[in-house]
Amino acid sequence: MPLFAWSLCWCAALCVLPSVFADAEDASLLGGWQDVWLFRLFLNVLGYATIIIPGYFLISYFKRINYLETGRGLCFPVIKTCVFGNESKTGLLDDASPAARNESESSSSAPQAVKLFFCAAGLQASYLTWGVLQERVMTRSYGATEVEGSGERFRDSQFLVFMNRILALTVSGLWCVLFKQPRHGAPMYKYSFASLSNILSSWCQYEALKYISFPTQVLAKASKVIPVMLMGKIVSRKSYEYWEYLTAVLISLGVSMFLLSSSTGKHSSTVTTFSGVVILGGYIVFDSFTSNWQDNLFKYKMSSVQMMFGVNLFSCLFTVGSLLEQGAFFDSLAFMMRHSEFTMHAVLLSVCSAFGQLFIFYTISQFGAAVFTIIMTLRQAIAILLSCFLYGHAVTLVGGLGVAVVFLALFLRIYARSRVKKSSNRAAQTPVQKV
Repeated sequence: MPLFAWSLCWCAALCVLPSVFADAEDASLLGGWQDVWLFRLFLNVLGYATIIIPGYFLISYFKRINYLETGRGLCFPVIKTCVFGNESKTGLLDDASPAARNESESSSSAPQAVKLFFCAAGLQASYLTWGVLQERVMTRSYGATEVEGSGERFRDSQFLVFMNRILALTVSGLWCVLFKQPRHGAPMYKYSFASLSNILSSWCQYEALKYISFPTQVLAKASKVIPVMLMGKIVSRKSYEYWEYLTAVLISLGVSMFLLSSSTGKHSSTVTTFSGVVILGGYIVFDSFTSNWQDNLFKYKMSSVQMMFGVNLFSCLFTVGSLLEQGAFFDSLAFMMRHSEFTMHAVLLSVCSAFGQLFIFYTISQFGAAVFTIIMTLRQAIAILLSCFLYGHAVTLVGGLGVAVVFLALFLRIYARSRVKKSSNRAAQTPVQKV
């Protein structure tokens, strides 16, 4: 097993390094070799390490001296909350969710339809606007005039992550103050794991747009079920239904059709596009870890908004620390001062991200994960069409057919999963006759 792990590391390194060196050679695309994505990622992680490593030693020290029993003074409640928390756990993810869902099911159809329309409209408006602004900020110049030329681009993806997280922290904090929440039980430091992976996944998402188109990014994110199934088969020895294999093959086919048809048009070099694919791979890995770690944290008695607050608290701490150490924080603020249009876009981007998260929690609590998945799948399809219309991405007939195949497969997965769930519930409710 160690030999296999080292082999994977060497293969990944051999795949990534050529694209990195090619990016360094073609640094004119980015403004300098220091803007090569792997170097920027290294600096970011180095900044996070300056916070994580001292925090690790502090937590280890407080646990070693059994501070929970021996500690006293004004700092005791803070240290207890951050390091030890309330260790009691519960199987309920959110006290409000089952009650709210039962109330939704028992209410009349007209109010339910209005509520569903509100959730769908909120999700679509938040994330479609977020997608359009994300592409605008990362791929277009600001301050372009006929006299001065093409203007300048904003290059620091980490600052955008910080902007998103600081507003999400504010919104979730206000929500926790205004509305009653369960008594918090998790040690605060446990949020830092999900926070770190969440920062890295968001950074990869922004950074990838420097190398690939937004429609390609959306399709790659929609196809992350494929590596999840592969890892489940190899690592966990999981077995899957025939329809899961069928939809995975259809998704692979659709994505391949889109990518191959796009490569014939006007685009960056194949190596540069490969860099984008590698970064998207990082996004999928980090995003998968975030969701799994959050599922584990929900064993403690907490609401989704408390989770949102805890993760974003550490995200703000990590990103602002890294930005200040690199000197990028004030450079980004100076860019905002030079370009008021960018300031408006960055703030609106953060507003959409923060309120989009609240719409996610509310929709799942009221209608369940299946309805939410359908709404977000539709959002992905509309986002691709909107991006092609606004930013002029050329999609061939074969590429359009590939997009259709991907979303057909996604809807087939939703339909098949709902049928399996209904049949299993029906089987569980069937009374067993005793003889």
